[in-house]
This record gives sequence, C-alpha cells and structure tokens, in this order.
Amino acid sequence: MLDYRVRTFLTVCEEGSYTKAADVLHVTQPAVTQHIHFLEDYYGTKLILTDGRKLRLTPEAETLKTALAAFENDEKHLIDILRRRDGSKKALSFGVTVTIGEFVIARPLSAFLKSHDNYDIRIVITNTKVLLDKLRSGEIQIALVEGYFQRKEFDSDVYRADRFIPVASVRYPFRRKPSRLRDLFQERLLVREPGSGTREILEKSLGARGFRMSDFTSQTEINSIYTIIQFLKESIGISFLYESAVREEINAGSLCEIPLEDFSMFHDFSFLWNRGSIFSGEYRRFCEGLKQIQSTSL
Repeated sequence: MLDYRVRTFLTVCEEGSYTKAADVLHVTQPAVTQHIHFLEDYYGTKLILTDGRKLRLTPEAETLKTALAAFENDEKHLIDILRRRDGSKKALSFGVTVTIGEFVIARPLSAFLKSHDNYDIRIVITNTKVLLDKLRSGEIQIALVEGYFQRKEFDSDVYRADRFIPVASVRYPFRRKPSRLRDLFQERLLVREPGSGTREILEKSLGARGFRMSDFTSQTEINSIYTIIQFLKESIGISFLYESAVREEINAGSLCEIPLEDFSMFHDFSFLWNRGSIFSGEYRRFCEGLKQIQSTSL
C-alpha cells in the first residue's frame, strides 16, 4: 500500500496546484503542503517550486513522479492479481487505438489467446490520448498505439510499421488531377477527432511539409474509421489513413491510394507500458508473443 503522502504528491503533480489537489483529496491545503514537505525531507531534495500561483516540478520531482506513478499503477495490477481466486490466470488490461483494434490486432490476438488460455484479457479500444491517460492512471497495463507519446514516461516496443496514405474512392471527382499534396487542399478532408493517433500523424506530417489542416477548404470530423471508409466509398471526400485500414477496399477496387509525388511515409505501431514497472518482463513477453504471431503471418 502506497503512503498517503505519495498519493498527495502525485495528485499535486497531476493538478498543478495545492488547492486543486486538496479539493480532489478532500483534505486542507495546509495538509497538502505538509505532505510535500515531509517527502522533501525524506528524499533530501526540493520537489516543488512556486512562482506566484504557479507550481513547477524540479528535475528530482519529475524523476520521483515517474517512479511513484509506476509503483501506484503496479499496485492496482497487483491487487487485481491477488483478488483472483484462480492464481494460474494472468489478468491483463490491454488498450488499443481504433485503427489497430478494428484492422490490425484482432487476428494476431485471437491466435495468441488460442495458445495462451491462461490469460484473462480486458480489451479497451479508444483514441491515443485516452489510452495514454489510462496507462498513467493504471486503468490499463499495456497500450498499442499509432500516435506519438513521451518516451521518458513509457517503456516501448515496436510492433510493426505501416504505410500512411492518402486515399479516395476510385470514382472520386477531383477538382483537379492531384500530383502533389497541395492539390488536395480544395477537396473535403475526412478526419478523425482530436486525440486520435491518425489525426496527430496527419497534423505532424503536414507540419513537416510546411502545411496545416486548415489549408483544406473543407473538413468533416468523424470519430469512426468505419464511417470514414463508408464516406470515402460514397465520394464524400478524401482522407489519410493507414494502409491496413483500407487494404480490403483497395484490393476490392472500391478505394484507391492517391498517388502524390511529395507524400510518402511509414509510422510505427508501438506497445507501451509505464516506465519502471515491476511487471515489465511480463508485459514484454506478452508483446513478443504477439510480434511472433505477426511475423509468421506475413
């Protein structure tokens, strides 16, 4: 069981305020201050600096936060393990992004579960931002994402790389025949919601080429890859998606990759878990099992 002063410290880090932390923890602000001072005395270093009403974590506090957050999350996983009557079962909460969940991981994970019946797995499918928050809070233990993440927060292992491509219906009536990225700006862009890995990859890819999403004259935001694909088939607009998500439609001849001279990219799908977790070995073995199935299916 983690010391209550540790939970105070982690709450202050999350909320960025003694007052907000006190409200969350239902204690007084002087109590929060006392808890932080205790930890500073215990570890022999300054943790929180104040600049007016703003709080700033020292480098030592950042290191401590990463370690203690991992301990807190491990404790949640450990409680789940200990409360299970059948100790032979391995409990695991596994989060995946929408693209990966719907188009990439189902078959490999099914094959893994057939040969590993000692796993009880809870699968969470949502966007990258939500998955990272769930990792930090200990709600899930492993995530498989296509978006960007802070490498100092998480241990990671690359699952595979996938092409990120511009795509449209084979019947789409382009206003002008596209050969370069800027030729698509007058078309309607079908795009995922903020927080999704697919959207973040597109935003960063455009930025690296000196463009922004606002350069597209029309945008439609959709939080479902399946719906985006249906809209593409109806020639509602164009989109940028991972090849895995539209491979079936491309092979069937309903969608096609838009050939551009100045756009070509691959991006990694990565397993993540909290850095410093005592369960890192178990998590890595799970990831390696899925990677091995993936490699044999290619």
